[in-house]
Amino acid sequence: MIATAASQWFWSPKVWLPSNVTWESFDAMEEADDVQKFASFSDLAYPLPICVLMLILRALVERLIFKPLGLKLGLKERKHRKPDQNPVLEKAYKTRREMGEKEVNALAFETQLSPLQVERWLRLRRRLGLPSKLQKFQETGWRWLFYISALFYGICCLWEKPWFRSIHHCWEGYPYHKVDRDVWFYYMVELSFYATLSISQFFDVQRKDFWEMFIHHNTTIALIALSWTAHFTRVGTLVILVHDCSDHLLEFAKLLKYTGFQSSCDIFFGLFAVTWVVTRCGVFPAWILYSTVHDAGNFFELSPLYYLFLVLLGLLQLLNLIWTFMLVKAIRSAIIQQGAHDSRSDSESSSMDEQDENYNLDVKKKD
Repeated sequence: MIATAASQWFWSPKVWLPSNVTWESFDAMEEADDVQKFASFSDLAYPLPICVLMLILRALVERLIFKPLGLKLGLKERKHRKPDQNPVLEKAYKTRREMGEKEVNALAFETQLSPLQVERWLRLRRRLGLPSKLQKFQETGWRWLFYISALFYGICCLWEKPWFRSIHHCWEGYPYHKVDRDVWFYYMVELSFYATLSISQFFDVQRKDFWEMFIHHNTTIALIALSWTAHFTRVGTLVILVHDCSDHLLEFAKLLKYTGFQSSCDIFFGLFAVTWVVTRCGVFPAWILYSTVHDAGNFFELSPLYYLFLVLLGLLQLLNLIWTFMLVKAIRSAIIQQGAHDSRSDSESSSMDEQDENYNLDVKKKD
């Protein structure tokens, strides 16, 4: 009884739909047209098997396409040197990876090693968990391939749609918006991809903006699922398309960086920066967010789910602004250092080799 009452409350049309609209009204309209269907909550089960297929496809693409390509372009499948076994240092490393001089001296006293040897062991241990450029090239290659494919498909899918030309069509006739098969496929694949990203980011190369990306992926999943269930599919496709416009340029710039084409990397990073600012700080808030706030209420009575949808859109824009700030810092750093640098890129310690060289020189001096 309690479960039934909770379900009835959760799926109440007063929560999800405009006034005087019920879920049964969609069933009645579908019976009159067997070709086109409305979005249904049950459709959100399809991304589960698609996720599995996408993970398998990713593994094949990385292994069969981007790994051979990376090797051909000079990347090496290098394995980092493993430090000597030392239970005391291993326990200390797992407890606290960054240590000051006081902690290092204490470990040196406990292990009967010199502070310099302890520092080198810790550097080797940290580097052991870092991915090679080839591994990063493979992961980036998969993301680039998906983003560029999704962008082209999204453009082809929406080019002839009336709401692509005039955003007012996102609200006219709402919520009775039937879903074409190409839009259905677009939604399901995008939802599946972001679901795989929210899982794989725990196993992929760790990024500096890990938690921002985690919030972004889950916000996107919630937006796609809610917009689908509440029949905001038209504006949902526009949000997806706008956010797919710049990502492929960033991933391609990374591919160029990993393979040593720094000048080309700078060009594509610049294209990415311009596209990012135009689409995520211009088109998205001025076109989509503005219409959602100011136009939607002129066509239908707003439901509670509309406000939740608006909050998620606002959160997405907040993340866009945070990343724009990081992007500006990256460009400033690139100008100062005379080279492109992506502040959203993978976290790694590029000074370890230099530190090891200094260690070897210090040892020779002591000898």
